[in-house]
Amino acid sequence: MVIRNFIDLSDAGGDAIAAMLADALDRKAGREGKPKGAPDDDAPLAGHVLASIFEKSSTRTRVSFDIAMRQLGGSCMVMESGAMQLGRGETIADTARVLSRMVDAVMIRTDDHAKITELGERASIPVINGLTDLSHPCQIVADLLTIIEAGKALPGLELAWLGDGNNVLHSTLEAAGLMKFNVRVGTPKGYEPDERYIAAARAAGATITLTNDAAEAVEGADVIVTDTWVSMGQAHADEKLAAMQTYRVDDALMARAKDDAIFLHCLPAHVGDEVSESVFEGVQSHVFRQAENRIHAQKSVLLWCFGLI
Repeated sequence: MVIRNFIDLSDAGGDAIAAMLADALDRKAGREGKPKGAPDDDAPLAGHVLASIFEKSSTRTRVSFDIAMRQLGGSCMVMESGAMQLGRGETIADTARVLSRMVDAVMIRTDDHAKITELGERASIPVINGLTDLSHPCQIVADLLTIIEAGKALPGLELAWLGDGNNVLHSTLEAAGLMKFNVRVGTPKGYEPDERYIAAARAAGATITLTNDAAEAVEGADVIVTDTWVSMGQAHADEKLAAMQTYRVDDALMARAKDDAIFLHCLPAHVGDEVSESVFEGVQSHVFRQAENRIHAQKSVLLWCFGLI
């Protein structure tokens, strides 16, 4: 049996992501009037257990995977790495083999991407990337769902990214190549994304524009996206914050985008740093729909991993 891991978006591919998005839209619409913890009518993962491992703090990833499993009819076991033998030196290989005999899938939120790669290689059940320092694919499925709900088609979309060239941007670039949209990346010098993601997106046909000018990045954009300037545990925060000041998404930058442009932020936000309060709380901001959509995106990812999409 082929194990479907979801470590990066390319593990699924463009056709599968499109199918996930269609399924997420249908399932979300079908839940109208249901309590949030009630299962979907078909409960496709009844009896299945997901182990969610957290080596980094989490709100949206933790809650969305738990609720996603409940709505799919299964259950979720939350495991803090410090309370596991993994936190006392047990190898990833042994952890993978043990969990493969006890649960049906594993989601891990960690730092080093190599950890999840090894977990995926050693486990005989699906492994899902809940975030690493290199990529955040589950977030991007939710972002794409939110963009579609806002009435925007993905092929040919112009998405502007402002701020740090981080893990969320890496997965956004990967999605651009798979789903055929374009990305304008506005970052300070020295904070550009990993060249491998730029090259792969371009090779797949996406237009990727790099600039150090925030205004140039957002001109005529359909979507403007930013993220926290300093991620958990990063050093040299003061230096980085100083470099980012001209990349704050404010009303002046939003005005350069299309009139119907939307603003996205994966949260948590530092309002006043990467985004102004007026934009964050404004009518073009879809950040809380985006947060809710983590549930619906996670459901589609899980179903794909189990071969049900």
